[in-house]
Amino acid sequence: MAKESNLESQPNNPLHGLKLVDILEFLETKFGWEEMGQQLHINCFLNKPTFKSSLKFLRTTPWARDKVEAFYLKHRNKK
Repeated sequence: MAKESNLESQPNNPLHGLKLVDILEFLETKFGWEEMGQQLHINCFLNKPTFKSSLKFLRTTPWARDKVEAFYLKHRNKK
């Protein structure tokens, strides 16, 4: 049996194909570290934030990644 492609297996996933680094770059450019820390209440954005440390934290902390992804979806199309 042929393996299903990722696109077919996740047709309703708005984050499909997006990398966490791309989401983080978008949010940091739009809001900045301090604003993200205040709105999301995630300390990695307030305490000497860097892309490397934030990505490491988000990749290993599911609740934080969920918050960041939801925040991204909420703001990605707003002008």
